[in-house]
Amino acid sequence: MAKSSNPEGKTGVRIVVAGDRGTGKSSLIVTAAAETFPTNVPRLLPPTRLPEDFYPDRVPITIIDTSSNPEDRGKLAEELKRADAVVLTYACDQPETLNRLSTFWLPELRQLEVKVPVIVVGCKLDLRDDQQQVSLEQVMSPIMQQFREIETCIECSAYKHIQIPEVFYYAQKAVLHPTGPLFDQETQTLKPRCVRALKRIFILCDHDRDGALSDAELNNFQVKCFNAPLQPSEIVGVKRVVQDKLVEGVNERGLTLTGFLFLHALFIEKGRLETTWTVLRKFGYNNDIKLSDDLIPYSSFKRAPDQSVELTNEAIEFLKGVYELFDSDLDNNLRPIEVEDVFSTAPENPWNDAPYKDAAEKTALGGLSLDAFLSEWALMTLLDPARSLENLIYIGYPGDSSSAIRITRRRRLDRKKQQSERNVFQCFVFGPANAGKSALMNSFLGRPYLDSYSPTADEQYAVNVVELPGGIKKTLVLREIPEDGVSKLLSSKESLAPCDIAVFVYDSSDESSWKRATELLMDVAGHGEDTGYEVPCLIVAAKDDLDSFPMAIQNSTRVSCFIYFFVI
Repeated sequence: MAKSSNPEGKTGVRIVVAGDRGTGKSSLIVTAAAETFPTNVPRLLPPTRLPEDFYPDRVPITIIDTSSNPEDRGKLAEELKRADAVVLTYACDQPETLNRLSTFWLPELRQLEVKVPVIVVGCKLDLRDDQQQVSLEQVMSPIMQQFREIETCIECSAYKHIQIPEVFYYAQKAVLHPTGPLFDQETQTLKPRCVRALKRIFILCDHDRDGALSDAELNNFQVKCFNAPLQPSEIVGVKRVVQDKLVEGVNERGLTLTGFLFLHALFIEKGRLETTWTVLRKFGYNNDIKLSDDLIPYSSFKRAPDQSVELTNEAIEFLKGVYELFDSDLDNNLRPIEVEDVFSTAPENPWNDAPYKDAAEKTALGGLSLDAFLSEWALMTLLDPARSLENLIYIGYPGDSSSAIRITRRRRLDRKKQQSERNVFQCFVFGPANAGKSALMNSFLGRPYLDSYSPTADEQYAVNVVELPGGIKKTLVLREIPEDGVSKLLSSKESLAPCDIAVFVYDSSDESSWKRATELLMDVAGHGEDTGYEVPCLIVAAKDDLDSFPMAIQNSTRVSCFIYFFVI
């Protein structure tokens, strides 16, 4: 494989060397930089720079020496917090300094919340007593089990020039090509997010969609990632390595997904993390194994507060195709496991958490109909267009990403013209506690009424398709605002800008509920007037099956908004 590329344009790696006094920190640094053992070493070295051509990744390194004196603890902590990687030293001829790694230094890094790769380095290898020879693996295995942040361990001798360049090579490599995001050391398996990313890459490279990479597709993949073709004999060799270990890794059509994943696990086990990282970065992934920000056209989302973002017809047609592809039994019911399959090439299923979890109507079988599937996408695009677009790319949207979304006309202009071309409308649901807001939300999603009352602590969303006269379909989003969350909502000038209509729910059997609902209506309508984001209002009398109290609506406080009354 060709050498790895400079990841994400990183301009330098800052490595901090720490450890007990007399463990060889300064000698290690001087010998690495000058390639000669120093006769006189100052107590503390100034920052030392290794040029970009020192190692193959061509990223310069700055090495920071530190003092372990108690009076310098503040400076040490400051440097550790600025590190990209930490080299912890112990002296091979002083066993107590090795013990101090697990009793002081590694706990200290955790206490300081230094979450960077750690390289443990045994210095003064030439001074170790020959009668105390034990393998490095034996010595370090218990410590590495306890402290997973340790990336690797190495022993060296500055005096005899043994493995000195390797120390900072491994430290740099741990920063540029970290193990943590890719591989679980305990289970010796690829991490889920890595598997999902590699699956997406495999599918993108499987141009004929036959579930295997042919020789030609493998070669194209190699050229894209490493700028060098594979010779026919090399392709045969790659497939043989896989087939010898994993029969199902290769079939008559080529390298299967299972085989592709096995190859990358093999690269990582052999320490060739740069190979997998090069592949991931060529396909736009960053160190979190998510798409880099430069692949998401954030400028496309710029909009006025009362504009919203919707999917284009092109994106909706693509999603309909995705639904049909994964609804294998064509029963208009995408089961939960099939939804997981849809997002199996994304870092995770974005609908597993609030506000999307349980926001759409479920079928009798617990799945999503096509309308519910598209509703979830509409909600995600409305609330978080960047995340929606990112997930469209993850699941294989083929067009230019900016062609998947559109910015709607300003609501203020829509109301002035009394018409709208938007397809997604948002309704804010207000009301006092126990008025029936959640029951209204559940009813909107076809869920049964629950006798037990459970107060809503956080905002909730419900989204569904509504059919208008003439068969026109629009998507309606209900956003429930808990009573104690209204003040916080209205503390923002633009809070009502994305609202198309405000609904005020009250318990028709409770006069205090009516009074509180009208107070909320006054607050919301007043805020709309003050900010220029007026919204039409709808008052909903819930629990109509209970005895209603006499009310004189005509005497209710007048507010300058459109008020409609509805009884359920």
